[in-house]
Amino acid sequence: MASTDRLRQIIDAVREAGRIGVAELAALTGASEMTIRRDLEILADQGVLERYRGGARSLLLRGEGPPFAMRAQEGLEVKRRIAAEVAGLIADGESVVLDSGTTCLEVAHALEHRRLTVMPLSLHAANALSRASQLTLLVPGGQARPGELTLTGPLAQASLAALRFDTAVIGCCGLNATNGLTAYDLDDAAVKRAAIASARRVIAVAEADKLSRTALAFVAPASALHAVVTDRAAPHDETDALATAGVTVRKV
Repeated sequence: MASTDRLRQIIDAVREAGRIGVAELAALTGASEMTIRRDLEILADQGVLERYRGGARSLLLRGEGPPFAMRAQEGLEVKRRIAAEVAGLIADGESVVLDSGTTCLEVAHALEHRRLTVMPLSLHAANALSRASQLTLLVPGGQARPGELTLTGPLAQASLAALRFDTAVIGCCGLNATNGLTAYDLDDAAVKRAAIASARRVIAVAEADKLSRTALAFVAPASALHAVVTDRAAPHDETDALATAGVTVRKV
């Protein structure tokens, strides 16, 4: 089992049980207890769980996602395919507001050598674009959330309200035709809504598993989206329902 897959399995097991022992995690994953202890130290450093002698307890509440550093390494090939497809939908000379999240970070990398004006809504993406010589980089105000480095709050919303973009590229925690686009965090949801309101066209990026999820904070109905870029594993019933709602669905 790859280390990122094992870490995700450990997170899920600890969150489900509340607290769990090293021996149980070793049996679950097929890894040695020494490897599990190292994994638990990594996850403790990321604030996902708390170690105790012989095991760990979860620090993630129900509905919270895993930390950015871990998500950034998960499904990287799929995220890069999605990012390449999105880049192909954006013409040189456009102005783009780029949401936070790991898939949007890959979109930032895909746009790095383009002649565009881009406002990223996270410091991770801003850093990725900071050395792009042909690109005009706009940096909004806002409060940077630890780990995620997402820019939120009234300063971020005011920055978005002052501008009008050709395209908004929006990430999500959940997306379906029934419940629309959703996020885990209310502040993040408010910034996503402001980004959508500031753009002529809205492209959502979502790996297949997000199309079967609904998170706590409502962002926008599916009808607010012009296109969704996902991967081939996306459930057909969900993509068909989005298409019925008038959204162009692209699978890569």
